Amino acid sequence: MGRIAFGTSGWRGIFCEDFTFENVRVVTQAIADHLRARGTSGNGVVIGYDGRFMGARFALETAKVLAGAGIKAYLCERDTPTPVIALEILRRQAAGGINFTASHNPYDYNGLKFSPESGGPALPETTNDIEKRANALLGEVCYKELTREQGERAGLIEMIDPRPGYFAALRQLIDFKAIAASGLTIAVNPLYGAGRGYLDAMLRECGVQVVTLNDHRDPYFGGHPPEPAEEHISDFIALVKGRPDIGLGLATDGDADRYGVVDGDGRFFEPNYILALLYDYLLRRKKLSGDAARSVATSQLIDAVAAHHGQKVVETPVGFKFIGELITAGSILIGGEESAGLTIRGHVPDKDGILACLLVAEMVAVEKRSLSVLLQDLFARVGAIYSHRDNLRLSPELEAGYAGKLATPLKTLAGKEIVKTVTVDGCKYLFADGSWVLFRKSGTEPVVRVYAEAGSTAELARLRAAAAAYVSA
Repeated sequence: MGRIAFGTSGWRGIFCEDFTFENVRVVTQAIADHLRARGTSGNGVVIGYDGRFMGARFALETAKVLAGAGIKAYLCERDTPTPVIALEILRRQAAGGINFTASHNPYDYNGLKFSPESGGPALPETTNDIEKRANALLGEVCYKELTREQGERAGLIEMIDPRPGYFAALRQLIDFKAIAASGLTIAVNPLYGAGRGYLDAMLRECGVQVVTLNDHRDPYFGGHPPEPAEEHISDFIALVKGRPDIGLGLATDGDADRYGVVDGDGRFFEPNYILALLYDYLLRRKKLSGDAARSVATSQLIDAVAAHHGQKVVETPVGFKFIGELITAGSILIGGEESAGLTIRGHVPDKDGILACLLVAEMVAVEKRSLSVLLQDLFARVGAIYSHRDNLRLSPELEAGYAGKLATPLKTLAGKEIVKTVTVDGCKYLFADGSWVLFRKSGTEPVVRVYAEAGSTAELARLRAAAAAYVSA
């Protein structure tokens, strides 16, 4: 039996290999022991799952183990988006939440994500404690279970519907009247995931014409990873491009904590641009104030927006937990990652793809301009910045030598002198003209993620080519 290891967003594994019912029961008991050690177990735990295979069964097994430990389980009655579970933790003042999701990973993965009472992703000190407890329990019958009937009779298992509370929260943050008044027809793609009946339902509720695609549950996610990245949503892009009446396309990933945005002409918009546009919109049009936070891999276009408005930006390692901590503290207005994670002050300290999509719809409705026009206007005010991410798959030989390659920092790349190296997460090389390249190895796959940014598309292409050659050499 392999060791339990928590990554940037929980413990993930492949079905029937390491992600098994027995391992799930062990990790659940470790969480129960962690909560009792902290003295917070009496507040109960919210349990949810996305649309993957066996999600409901894993969630029920977890509820039975918690009930056996005397901890109340609030069990979601259907597959539920990650941000909805985060809000439910806060609404109930629960001790935390356990969510079965592998987010945008392929269908044969599942994951267990623990969130503490803050509602955000657990910080390393928490996951390290749970991981240590779980690995000490492996191979033992270390838990006691109640049946579902026993748990319900004892008041330790309660079925819940968190949707109404989440809808009420979003009505306080989004100008639905402006969206409805714009006359926009909006296409919505939940990618067969847990976001079904959330984004589309809220838009229809306020009177918006909605066109949906892939809005039924499919644990195979249509044969693609449930990630609303350009390469996985070609059918959605074609729909928006082929329908002149559609003014905006909005997609969410498998657990609806990430977003994908398509302009009315069918152009896919990089999350880096969406983050900067929304920050500018919140400051300029909604007259809010506050600093921003971004991960080290995220475009510094948001830094240019902050400087333009007299605000600051906090740079964090990759992992939304670090941004969530700043949201919980109330020290930033918006936080986001290039991988399409975003939230704002006054909301949950976790990624929310539904919120992000609704903010984009509001921005387009209020500004009465397309995203392409809004981006060109932003570039005119703060300077043009272009960014891209490449996922470079490593052969076994390249993977074996990758760590040694990074051990010797580069002095130049693409013929440009490197003026600063940042190693907060991966290896980020900065150049004098403001461009940069970041190499970051995936924690779950033989893949190096290469992030690059420059002031022109030609220079960006040059940096990407040089970075790819360096990785493959």
